Amino acid sequence: MNQKQKKFFSIFFKAGILLLAFGFIYYKLSDNQNITRFKTLTLQLDTAKVSLVLGIVFLLMFLNWFLESLKWKFLVQRIEKISTWKAVESVFCGLTWAIFTPNRIGEYGGRVFFLSPRRRIMGVIAMGVGAFSQMVITNILGSLAILWFIGRFVELNILLYYSLSFLVVIFCGSFLLFYFNIRWLDGLLSRISFIKPYQRFFGILARYKKRELLQVFIYSFSRFAVFTTQYFLIIHLLIPEIQLFEMLMMIFILFFVQSALPSLDLLDVGVRSMTATYFFAFITSHEIAIMAATAFIWLINLIIPAILGSVFVLKLNFFGTNRN
Repeated sequence: MNQKQKKFFSIFFKAGILLLAFGFIYYKLSDNQNITRFKTLTLQLDTAKVSLVLGIVFLLMFLNWFLESLKWKFLVQRIEKISTWKAVESVFCGLTWAIFTPNRIGEYGGRVFFLSPRRRIMGVIAMGVGAFSQMVITNILGSLAILWFIGRFVELNILLYYSLSFLVVIFCGSFLLFYFNIRWLDGLLSRISFIKPYQRFFGILARYKKRELLQVFIYSFSRFAVFTTQYFLIIHLLIPEIQLFEMLMMIFILFFVQSALPSLDLLDVGVRSMTATYFFAFITSHEIAIMAATAFIWLINLIIPAILGSVFVLKLNFFGTNRN
């Protein structure tokens, strides 16, 4: 393929990504009743308070993805040195790709195309380590929240509840053990015959030391704290009477269930809303407010970053190396 053909296909792919992203975004926002409900609910509240809360939530969105950018930069430093700004560009570009792909699989492509061609496969694996660290936190806190939920709202035999508690401890411990020994995965994969030819790519897993994995874990926990705070601020704004602890437990359950379900970002708002309304119904009767809050967070954390990321799609170089 000559340079002219490469340039043509590069422009074609970029245009296709942008058309798909904006087409899906327009389709979901053109008739989103929950976003309209959120606007209606906030009109009934003090304007200054609403502006302050929305401003903080919006800024936390940038903090959330900046932390993810720092985590991404840290993860790929053993593969290729990239600047902080380049990490930010690749993360936001990945969000644009993720918006129309199942389980956000496009996010991987959006990021690794900012790396040199020969390092992109290892970049995917490094990103997988970061995603796994986020999943560990979500699953541990989510499973503990579900255990609290069962004890609080489900009539269960005390022996059965203790047995369930023991299983939850084993579940959480197993996740932590495997994450901080992720090099084991490299050893397991090396024993699978059809994967052996690609062993050199998976070797990156053995390079991460426990201290580095702890750093990645801290980045992931910080992100978890940020988007938990976003949910808390919005829900507290609309339903101030909900107790803090109960609200946090329900938010943790929401994250846990979301992570376990296959989804498409643009359809994910429906899954989020149904999950949130089901569990929050145990502590509040304001179903509409919960659905509206969930939709607003979806808009802030996924749709707006995806729109911003469209600018960086234009910088992708599918056939060569992007400069810092």
